[in-house]
Amino acid sequence: MLKRTDEETHREDDRPHAVVIGSGFGGLAAAVRLGARGYRVTVLEKLDAPGGRAYVFKDEGYVFDAGPTIITVPFLLEELWEMCGRKLEDDIELREMNPFYGIRFDDGDVVHCYRDADVMREEVKRIAPDDAAGYERFLKKSQDIFEVGFKQLAHVPFHTLKSMAEVTPDLIRLESYRSVHSLVSQYVKNPKLQVALNFHPLLVGGNPFAASSFYCLISYLEREWGVHFVMGGTGKLVDGLVDLIEGQGGQVLCDSEVSQITTENGKATGVRLGDGRHVKADVVVSNAEVGHTYKYLLSETRRKRWTDRKVESARQSMSLFLWYFGTNRKYDDVDHHTIILGPRYKGLLNDIFNKKKLADDFSLYLHRPTATDPSMAPEGCEAFYVLSPVPNLQGDTDWETEAERYRQAVEQRLQETVLPGLKDAVTVSRIMTPLDFRDRLNSTHGAAFGLEPILTQSAWFRAHNKSEEVDGLYLVGAGTHPGAGVPGVLSSARVLDAIVPDASSVKVHG
Repeated sequence: MLKRTDEETHREDDRPHAVVIGSGFGGLAAAVRLGARGYRVTVLEKLDAPGGRAYVFKDEGYVFDAGPTIITVPFLLEELWEMCGRKLEDDIELREMNPFYGIRFDDGDVVHCYRDADVMREEVKRIAPDDAAGYERFLKKSQDIFEVGFKQLAHVPFHTLKSMAEVTPDLIRLESYRSVHSLVSQYVKNPKLQVALNFHPLLVGGNPFAASSFYCLISYLEREWGVHFVMGGTGKLVDGLVDLIEGQGGQVLCDSEVSQITTENGKATGVRLGDGRHVKADVVVSNAEVGHTYKYLLSETRRKRWTDRKVESARQSMSLFLWYFGTNRKYDDVDHHTIILGPRYKGLLNDIFNKKKLADDFSLYLHRPTATDPSMAPEGCEAFYVLSPVPNLQGDTDWETEAERYRQAVEQRLQETVLPGLKDAVTVSRIMTPLDFRDRLNSTHGAAFGLEPILTQSAWFRAHNKSEEVDGLYLVGAGTHPGAGVPGVLSSARVLDAIVPDASSVKVHG
């Protein structure tokens, strides 16, 4: 809870005040960047601990990262530490994954994905020898998209039509109007290799058959910097970022839910908390989900673009069913990251994204952090989480009654495939459903990744980092440019460097 009033803090520190709503990676990164530019920063978090989707559950010696499990662009974190005169490696140990992950197909065949180019070539030749040349051409295309889509555009604001017009020739040249699957299938024909190269949009809430082919950049991004695990769990990064903020003289306050962004004459003036208290601010940054920000936090403000109708009509990403569990035995032959595909691929995705129907079959992502860091479970035990992409709450699934049945089905599938004897080995268990994303994380329709990453909801068409509705309000996080995923939300905070004025030029509120 708030320990001091805003006025008391103001008397102690006369720097311009920036309030950040939400302590996900986007909000924490924004706070560090604003602190480095001279702001006094207060981060307000609804939950009882920071992290947002990167919350941590602990149970009987087991540690479960609730959300993100990998880091693919370490330099975005290194920048934040450098802004505070520190080094990331002094506080955080990143362990590179090799292989990145295994993809287990329904027939039992497993394809592993590696950073080493020669090793990956051999894997491609093993599963699809006729596609070896096409695979190399695809990687070159992925690199071309990466050079523009990530290196040039991910940290650039798209809040004017001019900014969109300037990049349109590149978007056309790189065939961003195609879907990821469409582009991949131009280069390789083997169905298994196609899946290995086109599933990446699912990591950021997108359907490979609808997401813009710009997301093909993820294949090269993984090759460029590798796939890393944070020793101790992703929650260690949250702790590290909070420490940076506090070292700058900022504060992160939990159990402090924001109910309204206050405005005066079209400019943000601060926030009102659920208990009625008002926190004044010269700058407000919302890391809350875009729909929640506009529909609820600005419910008292007349909006021209992000009306309630637009929020409701925007296409949201799929949701997730997650099961966190610990076992009293080891599974040493299971990879750190395993994707377990069901009998259908395109049909299942159609059910999830278009029909909003909970199918009887499913595909799973299994995370076994104790493969790399045994300290995340008691000795001789394992910590796992498994997620299944499911429809968001625009479908008619009753998760109050379906959750346990679905968990049992997932458990059975894992036992039949990679975790024999699982039912008798589980010692701790916790689930999250789309209801948790809606009620706990304030996500529209329980979407797990905000707005769906399709071309018409990307760049200028996505929620702008500089609010179109209110001066002095900025947005970061999965639903904003450039998009979801840890690199995306960290980059959304990076955009603020170009659009938020330096503290030295801000007139402090009275």
